[in-house]
Amino acid sequence: MNKRNIFIVGVVVVTILMSSFTFYFYQVLYTPNFLVEQQNRYLYIPTGSTFEDVQQIVYDEKFVHEPISFGLLSKLMDYDELVKPGKYLIEANSTNLTVIRKLRAGEQVPVRITFSTARTFEDVADKLTVNLEMSAADLLAYLIRPDTPEKYGFDKETFRCMFIPNTYEVYWTITPEELTDRMNREYKKFWNEERVKKATDLGMSPVEVCILASIVQGEVYHEDEAPQVAGLYINRLKRDMLLQADPTLIYAIGDFTINRVLNEDKQIDSPYNTYKYAGLPPGPINFPSITMIDAVLNHTQHNYIYMCAKDDFSGYHHFSTNLREHNIYAKRYQRALNRARLYR
Repeated sequence: MNKRNIFIVGVVVVTILMSSFTFYFYQVLYTPNFLVEQQNRYLYIPTGSTFEDVQQIVYDEKFVHEPISFGLLSKLMDYDELVKPGKYLIEANSTNLTVIRKLRAGEQVPVRITFSTARTFEDVADKLTVNLEMSAADLLAYLIRPDTPEKYGFDKETFRCMFIPNTYEVYWTITPEELTDRMNREYKKFWNEERVKKATDLGMSPVEVCILASIVQGEVYHEDEAPQVAGLYINRLKRDMLLQADPTLIYAIGDFTINRVLNEDKQIDSPYNTYKYAGLPPGPINFPSITMIDAVLNHTQHNYIYMCAKDDFSGYHHFSTNLREHNIYAKRYQRALNRARLYR
């Protein structure tokens, strides 16, 4: 074989190799390789994961169709050095290039966290972390640290006021401190100029409004009654009367299964015993909803200073302006409790 033929053969071989390489590289870049013939799914990459961990996850959970090409392109694009944890939406029939760009940029999808009714930080931690990487124990440990409330301008008793029940969007990888910072920002946003003015007009601070709202929340079964109940407690505060709110006494006892407060309970020595100590207790007895906070700020104007649950157990109350009438309703309710055999 002469030199010319050797050259021609060489050109043909190189051309074939180049074509093959080009075709393979095109496939690596643009051929669907993730969730091929599957549905959209979420890929979770835990904090601290290495590229090898990511490779194992996408392989074990059957995200990737051809893992070698994913590994090759990831290294060419330096993703193996830029792994970011998070929750990522991977769409069906995605290419390596699309997925790697998303993962390398850390383009997480937000998750929703919600809490509404809650009494304790344990409740809140359980509810807020349902869709998060962190555990409820991790969040609770941060919330109950002695220095945490002070960081945000609260004390141990009033710290619950900072947490406004609602639905929020955050990233799956959010940390306990970042989440608490977010709750602080939401608190400041919630207490806008209008709400602060309404609180000031009542002669109360936002924290005091929150404390009263927690009592109203503990008292009402039907939200439509909240403004009226709030107005009653405000009337009692203005007259320097004891609030005598059963929910605060139950909180002081620490047994939330109680259906009936007894006279002996009213002797408990606790700052949360509003049968014994005047004014608001030192902190909220739960995490009041936005509805309850606004019920205080927009309370119904009336002259009622007494209320008693109705004896039909409807959850509504009788309201009175005088003790004589109140005692009539109270006796009816006590008899109803006895008939129902609710002694505690």
